Amino acid sequence: MTSQHLDPRAPWVISTHELGRRPGSMRRMVLNLPAAEDLGVDMIGVPKDADVELDIRLEAVMEGVLVTGTAQAPLRGECARCLEPLASEVEVGFQELFFYSAQDAAEDDQVLDGDLLDLEPAFRDAVVLALPLSPVCSDDCQGLCVECGVRLADAGPDHRHERIDARWAALQGLVSDNDSNNDDQEG
Repeated sequence: MTSQHLDPRAPWVISTHELGRRPGSMRRMVLNLPAAEDLGVDMIGVPKDADVELDIRLEAVMEGVLVTGTAQAPLRGECARCLEPLASEVEVGFQELFFYSAQDAAEDDQVLDGDLLDLEPAFRDAVVLALPLSPVCSDDCQGLCVECGVRLADAGPDHRHERIDARWAALQGLVSDNDSNNDDQEG
């Protein structure tokens, strides 16, 4: 159960005053809000203060206010295979019930602060769950060369490294130029 005093001027705080507490009353809103900080995972996320487009519906129900909506936001990060910067967008749906009183709510439920509710936690949960843990710049990204670290897409198809089998590496120093010349003269 989340109970706190909300700032009505905060961008993600919405007033439900127009709904009253009349079950069945509804209000639709289209909003453009700034993204909060730390909205992502290690490799990708929504940049702080980026524009988030929300299309939400507020419905008064017996227990509280049901918020249903979709959100679109830009994503910035880096490819998990080649570490190149990448940019894309995410669209998520979310639904959250904000209870009128703490007595009706369970421990993890959201509770209205008077007529105010905070949409940011519901949006944050939806976005973070929708993000890829290993984002890629393209499905066929080859990544980096394990030997030298060059991006394989830039290196070309003939990029190779001479590999010596570790089991035979100790024998490499046993042959000298004189030994190979002697072999040539004997034959």
